[in-house]
Amino acid sequence: MMTNQLYPCLWFDGQAKAAATFYCSIFKDAKITSENPMVVMFELKGSKFMALNGGPHYKPTPATSYVIECEDQTEIDFYWEKLGEGGRYDQCGWLSDKYGFSWQIVPRVLHQLMADPEKAPRVIAAFMKMKKFDIQALLDA
Repeated sequence: MMTNQLYPCLWFDGQAKAAATFYCSIFKDAKITSENPMVVMFELKGSKFMALNGGPHYKPTPATSYVIECEDQTEIDFYWEKLGEGGRYDQCGWLSDKYGFSWQIVPRVLHQLMADPEKAPRVIAAFMKMKKFDIQALLDA
């Protein structure tokens, strides 16, 4: 019996190899698994991705984003700086990388804080003022 796989295909205008190399340089144990002029397959944190040199027809949109849950502020700072380099920093932990793809760099503790009905409104008010998440400020809210 054949098992199906599910993974995203990221559309590029001739930058698939450069983008895969960029992403693999950021994530520990990441690797390019195969490549040809049209498609580069790579893995990040155990997840498979396909980078396609599809041409100028389509551009990335924030309607799809990749979420990185971080254990601590050091991890948030690392991914924020590395993925945001050459891109754009947005509000509430969102950024667009230099290829236009959106990432959410969030603290793992955010789920717990948002589950507390008393604390959640204060946490929301705090992170609405942030670009990069500040874990201590969220805990103090």
